[in-house]
Amino acid sequence: MGFDNGALRSLEDALQGMLARLDCRCEAESVPLTEALDRVLARDILSPLSVPPFDNAAMDGYAVRLADLAAGAPLQLPVAGKAFAGQPYEGEWPAGHCVRIMTGAPVPPDTDAVVMQEETQASDHGITFLTSPFPGQNIRRRGEDIREGASVLGAGTRLTPRELPLLASLGIATVSVRRPLRVAIFSTGDELKPVGTPLQHGDIYDSNRYGVRAMLARMGIECLDLGIIPDDPAALRAAFLQADREADVLITTGGVSVGEADFTRQLLEELGEIGFWKLAIKPGKPFAFGRLRQAWFFGLPGNPVSAMVTFDQLVQPALARLAGIHFQRPLPLAATVTTPLKKSPGRLDFQRGILSQGPNGLEVRSTGSQDSAVFSSLSRANCYIVLEQARGKVAAGETVTVEPFGSLLL
Repeated sequence: MGFDNGALRSLEDALQGMLARLDCRCEAESVPLTEALDRVLARDILSPLSVPPFDNAAMDGYAVRLADLAAGAPLQLPVAGKAFAGQPYEGEWPAGHCVRIMTGAPVPPDTDAVVMQEETQASDHGITFLTSPFPGQNIRRRGEDIREGASVLGAGTRLTPRELPLLASLGIATVSVRRPLRVAIFSTGDELKPVGTPLQHGDIYDSNRYGVRAMLARMGIECLDLGIIPDDPAALRAAFLQADREADVLITTGGVSVGEADFTRQLLEELGEIGFWKLAIKPGKPFAFGRLRQAWFFGLPGNPVSAMVTFDQLVQPALARLAGIHFQRPLPLAATVTTPLKKSPGRLDFQRGILSQGPNGLEVRSTGSQDSAVFSSLSRANCYIVLEQARGKVAAGETVTVEPFGSLLL
């Protein structure tokens, strides 16, 4: 993987080239279920039991044998006893009787159906059934949801509030998960100043690290923030070496565009290797991928929108591979654009848009200026308007592809 200073690479070519080189580097560890939120499963989960574990009532009502109702409705049956959730009926069940049963209670042996109480009338003489039940009516069968030994969750699943109750329902107290990926970050540029300090003429606040840190947190990744590193070879070298010692990945922002990349390129050639620097996407043309002796390296552009877009589109799936996360992008949608869009052929363009439901289907409009330094265009958006590499300007009323923002940016 040598330094590539040639033609622009397509997004898909760059992404697949990276993913082909990356493998999960996070070891497995066991944690209690109470500490497993947002952790990534290291192996498949097989169900240790069937769910439900027994045939049970899906409604409050009466358990019946169909033979006892063969004469047709209405028919009156005396009640032999009662069954509650956690308190099954275990007494005798004579022929010609029914059993009062509550939702979730195990159905008595030989039950053919559960008749919901709304379809009955109670009196001192018994229960009158107003309808004719069918076999299995209102009965949840053992293993109907999950069968013992079935695969429940696959390795690479990130555990959310949707998965944790499922595991708890199976009695699983501990899970094997990947240790969190550790990522070092820093920003480069003599013009950058920390938030909260006064700006001098020519200074700007360092905003990119706040976006990168937030996106790493959304992925459940540990962040080692090395701050702002000046455009000084010795300081940059020290930061690179620290990241290589202490992290799995180094992400930098700034210092990778044409005319600014010399220090970073020299350090990567000295300490590791560099892959590519120019992508046929907008925003985000200057993007670097490589590795140090131990850690992988991603160099994001300095412009704030470019940094966020390249992280979302390129770095996120790469980090997911390294962390063992099963990753899928949001499904693309077709929408009618309601505002004209400026575009020149040559690069895949991720313009920022606002997607909404119109009278005739999905509609999308531009957030305004699409300059890569105008971060408000991203903060107001809820989707990308993805314009193909060969496409030119777009008129209002045309159909475009939109990609709703995933959890990384919401």
